[in-house]
Amino acid sequence: MNLQADLLVLLPELMVAIGAMVLLVGGVMIGDTASRVVSWLAIVLLAGAAWIVFANTGTNTAFHGAFVVDGFARFTKLLILAGSAFCLLMANEFFALEERQRFELPILMLLATLGMMLMVSASSFIALYMGLELQSLALYVLAAFQRDNLRSTEAGLKYFVLGALSSGMLLYGISLIYGFTGTTEFHAIAVATAQPGADLAHNYGLIFGLVFLIAGLAFKVGAVPFHMWTPDVYEGSPTPVTAFFVTAAKVAAFALFIRAVIAPFPAVAHQWQQIIVIVSMLSVILGAVAAIGQTNIKRLLAYSSIGHVGYALLGLAAGTQAGIQGMLVYLAYYLVTNLGMFACIAAMRRDGESVEDIRDLAGLARTQPYFALALGALTFSLAGLPPLAGIFAKIYVFGAAMQAHLYIPAIINIVASVIGAFYYLRIIQIMYFDEPKRGFDHNIGGGTHALMWGTSAISIFFVVLPAPLIAIAGQAAHALFP
Repeated sequence: MNLQADLLVLLPELMVAIGAMVLLVGGVMIGDTASRVVSWLAIVLLAGAAWIVFANTGTNTAFHGAFVVDGFARFTKLLILAGSAFCLLMANEFFALEERQRFELPILMLLATLGMMLMVSASSFIALYMGLELQSLALYVLAAFQRDNLRSTEAGLKYFVLGALSSGMLLYGISLIYGFTGTTEFHAIAVATAQPGADLAHNYGLIFGLVFLIAGLAFKVGAVPFHMWTPDVYEGSPTPVTAFFVTAAKVAAFALFIRAVIAPFPAVAHQWQQIIVIVSMLSVILGAVAAIGQTNIKRLLAYSSIGHVGYALLGLAAGTQAGIQGMLVYLAYYLVTNLGMFACIAAMRRDGESVEDIRDLAGLARTQPYFALALGALTFSLAGLPPLAGIFAKIYVFGAAMQAHLYIPAIINIVASVIGAFYYLRIIQIMYFDEPKRGFDHNIGGGTHALMWGTSAISIFFVVLPAPLIAIAGQAAHALFP
């Protein structure tokens, strides 16, 4: 293919990259007074990129197959762009209330989104690593964005140090895989590992490479035993930045994980499935138990996210089209619900100051019943209680695991889900049965209010129209199993 055709395939990414550069120059020239305008222009830019992604159909490749746009990439890019745009909206209002608006924030979020879009379309380990590091470098800065806040600075430093360690593990795994297959292209690796007579069970170099690759990817999604950064970074980062980590960045990391093991390694599926099954079980167990004693709601949701990572990975462990379909449905539900949860956390303000202790929710049903209703619906959905959206997402993942004969991991996941419901129900108990405290501020911004109500409505009424999402997720999963 010629360069012009390749660039057309990358049109959404080019649009975000060029737009970010233009907004950066404009912000430098005008200063922080332009931060609100830059934020809104960044949201418009993301919406335009999403429209281009949605309008393109079929499967296209660029740069000799290193970059691919298929149904799977389109589905995950739309989730990433939607999550990024809503987090930008939340950040715009949050930092306006804090009187700390900086034009660099939307630029960094755009560049991180660009890295996410590149890495979910990567069909080569070189392209994968470039997209991953572009995303990671922007996220390190975002985590420490409030430089005068000790917790935020600590979060950024921890994320940077542990992120560098995970990148080293990932690169070492890629180098081993390259050494034993002679290529970094996913398709060529799949061909090399599927050669007749290839003794993959005793090709220890390739297996070790796969282990290090999965370890690096497990860090990016926050799975046990590479979860240690998650609680501190989620608690210390500004609330909209944490929402960005939990939604757009998490979806991108999962999409990367799926493509990086499904596309190049179908012939060694049995080996990587064993690793992912163990990681999944450890994640749900830790997520169910460790969150019970938490009082900071962001830290509680960090451990909750570790548990949800375990549930989602069960779909990947199945290694089937149904498993990936269930995983994509789960990611869509997870993005929507967590956007709403963090919008509620952003709305937890008294006298202009953010509060994050779950005991500050005491008696909320009596002081602000509509707020309590929205937060309660989202909490029930995260707990996976019927008839809200969470139960359907879990059913698809657990069903795919059962079809793949992963009975013990599925049962452990179900039991952990029941145990984990305790700390979600504790939030409901505090809101509806404890003695009320003074209510929260009402001037939190229209966009944050809309996010709270819109996501809670989706969680409640998802049971009415689940079919379109399930069908689209099925088409996206099919792209990985031609």
